[in-house]
Amino acid sequence: MNTLAMSLSNAVTKQSPQMPLKTVRVIIKGRVQGVFYRNWTVENARELSIKGWVRNRRDGSVEALFSGDPNSVQEMEARCRRGPPAAMVTALDVVPSDENPGDGFDRRPTV
Repeated sequence: MNTLAMSLSNAVTKQSPQMPLKTVRVIIKGRVQGVFYRNWTVENARELSIKGWVRNRRDGSVEALFSGDPNSVQEMEARCRRGPPAAMVTALDVVPSDENPGDGFDRRPTV
């Protein structure tokens, strides 16, 4: 086997299998606007390497899309149930999604 073929063979065998991604859309209800919730969500999502977005909704809730390693997404859901210190979360609705999360984690305008 030539050197190039050996290198390619080694590279293929050393690659880890791609972890399946989990993508969910989340609606957070309660006292979640005016309490730094969106910025807190951006910081936590980036810390967990989650892709997606977060935005306020005119009905007073916060909506987010989380996509990443299933364990990281589950951890993000748990963190959102608590929220930042000034928040009071009363409900967290989570539904699976097939929406493209994009390349990073962004704060979007209110809808």
